[in-house]
Amino acid sequence: MLQRSVLPFVLATFAASAHAQTLAPHKDDLFAYPAILSSEGDSYRVVDYREMRDINGRDQIPERRAQAKYVDTGVRKMQQDLVLRTDEGNIKHVAVGKTEGASLIVLYLHGQGGSRKQGVDDFTFGGNFNRIKNLMVANGGLYLSPDFSDFGDKGVAQIAALIDHYAAQSPGAKVIVACGSMGGALCWGLARDAKAAKQLSGLILLGSLWDDGFLTSPAFAAKVAVFFGQGSKDPVFPIDKQEAFFRSILAKKPNYPARFVRFETGTHGTPIRMTDWRDTLNWMLAQK
Repeated sequence: MLQRSVLPFVLATFAASAHAQTLAPHKDDLFAYPAILSSEGDSYRVVDYREMRDINGRDQIPERRAQAKYVDTGVRKMQQDLVLRTDEGNIKHVAVGKTEGASLIVLYLHGQGGSRKQGVDDFTFGGNFNRIKNLMVANGGLYLSPDFSDFGDKGVAQIAALIDHYAAQSPGAKVIVACGSMGGALCWGLARDAKAAKQLSGLILLGSLWDDGFLTSPAFAAKVAVFFGQGSKDPVFPIDKQEAFFRSILAKKPNYPARFVRFETGTHGTPIRMTDWRDTLNWMLAQK
């Protein structure tokens, strides 16, 4: 009798753990991609983007304040503005969710001229930062938006120290780093750092730059998943070069977990506004 009762319990526990890293929905009907114009299997998609619909029709004040239905500010009660003291200096950061025992850790690294406040602004970028905050809290995760000294070695060392600290507080939690615009330099720097690369499960590049050095990095060797979101009319980082870099990854390792989402007619900030966080994170969580 004991054996018969234990087996279903074990199977149920196994099944639950197998699905533990699938994020539950949050306003999926509002944040899902409007339409897929074309695709190449699961790795490349062209998404329909229209400024009049996706900015003017979504924001109460275009590019400054999303309509209320896109935002749930109750998540602010789980938000803290903190300072981590490390050998690399004091790292100011905003933490949303569980600072210990988190199921998943996601960081957002801002671009030139930004700060830790960008990644937790509830109303800019169509409410997309509010969505990732709510997704992480609802799923027992931790979301971090830090300041850092620069986009070079010092900044990389600071973010690596931040990751190291919170990864130790949440053993077993996967770590995914999203980088907006010039923040991508930090994503690629972490990929080259042998210790940091071991802690990474995914890199998300949003309207960002490329780095050929990634192809020889510890992160590439470990098959860390990479997502690229890019506007087809990005005037800062041309999409042709980013797309070519994405294809160079698959050329070197055809089964590499890389995905490219092209926002047709989108510009530099479009991927930060339009990238479907839940879709992207669930794809990454399924990789390894």
